[in-house]
Amino acid sequence: MTGVTTIAYLLSGVLFIRSLGGLSKQETAARGNLYGMLGMALAVGVAGITWFLSTESAVGPGLGLLVGSVVVGSAIGSVLARRVEMTGMPELVAILHSFVGLAAVLVGISSYLAPRAAHEVQGAAHIVAMVEIWVGVAVGALTFTGSIVAWAKLRGTLSGKPLLLPGRHLLNAGIALGIVLLAVPFVSASGPAAGLTWLLVMTVLAGLLGIHLVMAIGGADMPVVVSLLNSYSGWAAAAAGFVLANDLLIVTGALVGASGAILSIIMCRAMNRSILNVVFGGFGTGDVKSSSAPATGEVREISADETAARLSMAKNVIIVPGYGMAVARAQNAVEDLTRSLREKGVNVRFAIHPVAGRLPGHMNVLLAEAGVPYDIVQEMEHINHDFATTDVVLVIGANDIVNPGALDDASSPIYGMPVLEVWKSKLVVVLKRGMAAGYAGVDNPLFLLDNTRMLFGDARKSIESLLGAVNAKKAA
Repeated sequence: MTGVTTIAYLLSGVLFIRSLGGLSKQETAARGNLYGMLGMALAVGVAGITWFLSTESAVGPGLGLLVGSVVVGSAIGSVLARRVEMTGMPELVAILHSFVGLAAVLVGISSYLAPRAAHEVQGAAHIVAMVEIWVGVAVGALTFTGSIVAWAKLRGTLSGKPLLLPGRHLLNAGIALGIVLLAVPFVSASGPAAGLTWLLVMTVLAGLLGIHLVMAIGGADMPVVVSLLNSYSGWAAAAAGFVLANDLLIVTGALVGASGAILSIIMCRAMNRSILNVVFGGFGTGDVKSSSAPATGEVREISADETAARLSMAKNVIIVPGYGMAVARAQNAVEDLTRSLREKGVNVRFAIHPVAGRLPGHMNVLLAEAGVPYDIVQEMEHINHDFATTDVVLVIGANDIVNPGALDDASSPIYGMPVLEVWKSKLVVVLKRGMAAGYAGVDNPLFLLDNTRMLFGDARKSIESLLGAVNAKKAA
């Protein structure tokens, strides 16, 4: 049976790798998801069969608990996946990361307390086993609490503004050092009772570190934080795999951890940030003082009919989607408007910022769901230089990613972050419900520029009004 299990785990690993490869492109994302589901189903099935054949009392309560857990967990996951809106996807991903972290904590502690626990091993093997448990619980606790805070921020339960405690970096360093030093008495503990005390103390410290690290991160940078927590959850799963001596869990966790880390680094480079600032908290916040004098100017409104006329006469139009488009569920109306304009010969493209929305790739998924062609959806670095030759830019529910203060206001919390330079176009039409600041809590001087017009109201209703006016002009 061992050989069959190894082959099955190897096949699952290959499916997971194919899944990551498929998810790297919009055209193959659905196939990548299918590979991932097949790989996980195979892994869970083989693990369950192996446990059943190797356990003498498998037909007892243990089997019922195993089957019941799988059925209940699958049912809950299916219901959540079907009911969640795209606006709720970021916090769903964050809370799922917390489950992985909590699982790593429970696996580490239960393995330490097991009847044939690693503390009964002698010599170097004992030290290695204890370190595996220690690292797994530490990473798991940090991931668990950090993901809970990220979920609360994305949900709006907690403010998106960063919590900047005095000497926060020293505090983080002190907690991290304490976690490392407490490993010494844990490894040298004479029995499970004494070692458990140190393990629980460390778990609390790691949990507090996770809370403080994410609390210090501003709302505009939460997509990168979600990506980094994804990486943490992978390493937590890999650590649990070492504790359980499960090769597939090690491989799978390493794949998730490495891919999450790579994605975080790519996003940081695209935003001109340092990955170290993400790891140690306070990403993109700096120790900034109060903002400089508020921008002066006048807010100028525009009607749907006038906007439709400008769109119909334009040669080049760029649409910048943001979280507001997801909240209004306006993606299908946006696709209808795009198709209508393209039929009139207008060159319509989409500009996607690396942190648009609240999840990496959030806007890409929304647009793909609505049927927007992949080839007209372009990333920031490929389209930013085209704004100067663009007639009309439609900014739909975006704020921080089109804020010129990120380039010229050194006191801004988002200073240094590359943004979509929409103000270089001939006309910018911003679709918003009101003049509220973005998720980072920063005012946007774009709204006061001479070539900016505000189209207030629900994004979907505004787009539908634009579509009706454009079609009316087409018919005329």
